[in-house]
Amino acid sequence: MKISRRHFMASTSAALASHGAVASSKNESRPPNVIFIFPDQMRGQAMGCMGNPDVKTPNIDRLAKEGILFPNTVANTPVCCAARACLLTGKYASANGMIANDLRLRESETSIAELMGAAGYKTGFIGKWHLDGGKRLPGFVPPGPRRQGFDYWAANQCSHRHFDNHYFRDTDEPIPIKKFEPEGWTDLTLEFIQANQTNPFFLMVGMGPPHNPYGAPKKYEDMYDPEAITLRPNWKPGTELGSKEDIAKYYAAITAIDDQVGRILDQLDQLGLTDDTIVIFTSDHGDMLGSHGLRLKRKPHEESAVVPGIVRYPKNARQNHVSEAMFTHVDMAPTMLGLCGLDVPREMQGSDLSAYIEGKTDKSPDSAFMQIFGPYAHGTVENAWRGVRTERYMYARYQDKPWLLFDLKNDPYQMNNLVGNPKYAPVQQNLDARTLAWMDATGDSWESNWKARVEEKGALYQHETFYTVDEYLNWARKNPEIAPIQPTQ
Repeated sequence: MKISRRHFMASTSAALASHGAVASSKNESRPPNVIFIFPDQMRGQAMGCMGNPDVKTPNIDRLAKEGILFPNTVANTPVCCAARACLLTGKYASANGMIANDLRLRESETSIAELMGAAGYKTGFIGKWHLDGGKRLPGFVPPGPRRQGFDYWAANQCSHRHFDNHYFRDTDEPIPIKKFEPEGWTDLTLEFIQANQTNPFFLMVGMGPPHNPYGAPKKYEDMYDPEAITLRPNWKPGTELGSKEDIAKYYAAITAIDDQVGRILDQLDQLGLTDDTIVIFTSDHGDMLGSHGLRLKRKPHEESAVVPGIVRYPKNARQNHVSEAMFTHVDMAPTMLGLCGLDVPREMQGSDLSAYIEGKTDKSPDSAFMQIFGPYAHGTVENAWRGVRTERYMYARYQDKPWLLFDLKNDPYQMNNLVGNPKYAPVQQNLDARTLAWMDATGDSWESNWKARVEEKGALYQHETFYTVDEYLNWARKNPEIAPIQPTQ
């Protein structure tokens, strides 16, 4: 039986109150604060703490040293909207409905913000939202259910004008950001923390860079010489959105973001909130940047699917620890709830890793499930695929055939595809079975795939707002004169 959102939230609030969740966390009288920082399109390899010899990230590295670093952090669906929906709902894209970029997340979904709010937290969202569907600009999301449980709001739907951005509060009057946008988002973050320091708060901060168009203020770009950058062995010259200059500007933006992370950490120190605040640093997906001659995201390769994964909670979590455990987007909401001492709803499909992070167990997931539901020509994605990532292997398949198999121990840059290699036949068979088992366990189906290139030409956001790909296709049939993509394509 499908439980209505209203009934679910009411029952959840009652359960939390009965367990004293509003008044206490697992170990202390005051629940911990949560700050969730997620830049856009930042791949996991682009941090000093991940062994990158060029990019300068001293504050992110500090965060990792004072917490736990998960090098195997995976975006279950490595594209903007789907990843954000996974983060909020703790459910896979096939379950929360966000199977294509620029759909609207259903208001019937229950988000972590709603659960935290029901437990007495002040909830806030700052930055790029990209879950409201429809036209990206000007980007006003009105108060109410489309904000998915966030009380405080300083955000826009989606804009990649990193030097000329704006945001909205509770009216449709745009407020300009008169500086590089991560600095503006951080100004708002510091204001929020200052205003809510005496109450438990849950804050998500979504920064637009290092997403293309690549770039940062001049002082950061001057730190990087494109000719001196260490290129990944799988990098190929001549790739659009993957030149040496692009990579240098990408790193510059990350260093600019790192400075903003430092500002947030410093304020927590100054206000005496460090020990009582969980800080999570991740991204929605990575960026190929010329690796394998590919660009952007939506791939199962490391540069696209592996994202930063850092959790710091000085009071209760492991410190200066590097974990090989698999950690994914759908795990983050249940894990945050667990770290705050709150019950995880059965509807969430991710794993609660709070006991692992607190050092109470060494048990953790041993694989991550990945999904992409359709082609995207501009992003060099030929077809829908599903895959599984373990500590040792990455495997992906199309509906009709295996596609990729890499031995990450012996081939960390994924340059030797082992699909069809007799020596690895048992491994391929096992990973294929695990992929199909993941599909079954999560309620996924190849029937969820779409073939019309609905993510091309702004089809899903130029004219109307759609919750599903089928809604767009039905609209396109009725409006062939203005539909950017036809159902027959």
